[in-house]
Amino acid sequence: MRQKIVAFFVLLFAAVSYGQTTRFVYETLVNPDSINLVSMKSERTFLDVKGDRSLFISENKLKRDSLFMSVRSEAKENDRKEEKDFSKMEGKRHFEPTFFEYFITKTIPEQKVNYYEKAAGKQIYYQEDRPVKWEVSNVVEKQNGYSAQKAVAEFGGRVWTAWFTKEIPLSDGPYKFSGLPGLIVKLEDDKGDYKFDLAKKITVKNAFEEQISPDAKQTTRANFHSDKAALELEFGKNRKTIAGNNGGGNMNFSGGRHGGGMGGGMNGSGMGGGMRGGGHGGGGMHRGGMGGDSQGSPMSQSPSVESSSFTNAPQNPIELK
Repeated sequence: MRQKIVAFFVLLFAAVSYGQTTRFVYETLVNPDSINLVSMKSERTFLDVKGDRSLFISENKLKRDSLFMSVRSEAKENDRKEEKDFSKMEGKRHFEPTFFEYFITKTIPEQKVNYYEKAAGKQIYYQEDRPVKWEVSNVVEKQNGYSAQKAVAEFGGRVWTAWFTKEIPLSDGPYKFSGLPGLIVKLEDDKGDYKFDLAKKITVKNAFEEQISPDAKQTTRANFHSDKAALELEFGKNRKTIAGNNGGGNMNFSGGRHGGGMGGGMNGSGMGGGMRGGGHGGGGMHRGGMGGDSQGSPMSQSPSVESSSFTNAPQNPIELK
């Protein structure tokens, strides 16, 4: 009888834990322009871990995507086929820009990383094909409240220094980085352009989840930008054709050309939703100053989203090659 009771509580605990997300909040500093002397920009990024999967996303993108999805869900409930014009909502709600116009998912045991972005309203992604090769040293220091060990790796044209702690036995970290015997609590590159500091760990019920579109276009890292450009070119041609057929009337394309992936409704700091099991893996820091492979404006947003002071800031890609 006692064994049955113990087994019951073990199963109950597992069920409750699976429904929760552990969120690691990183205070992130980004140098938007490594050529000119400018101030570092600060933004919070999240590493949401649920079961054996994780999601890396910026707080600002998460808020925006969460609101977009809640509006879309509301429209469906009201049996409305047309998309709402976000510029007429929320009193022209102001969205903070992000240096991370993408999200990254990982399957932790297999160290499988997928990078997701939006192009012409369509999701496009690739699986990272470059494993991070760490050189772990014997140096141990106190970093962000944890006893942490130093590790160094060369990735994307930069040398990265990571501090990981075995106090949190999770082989994960911000961006594409993982594979160490503990959570990365501090990460920075040799050029001083990027820095991630673990600020806190919280538990979120019904956390926001970025949804993976069933028609998402899968590509390779080598072909990512050419395939993305092809999607945008096709979108532009179709828009001109439709606009011509409609006599040049205005059109409202939900999500814009580079809008972030759609998510679940916002629920306080947790952003209601929860991470889905399918399609976790992650990609790379490309757009918005982080994505080395990516070219163009660091902050591409939907037409109705108000921009802010560093929307047109020069891009400083995280991956240089």
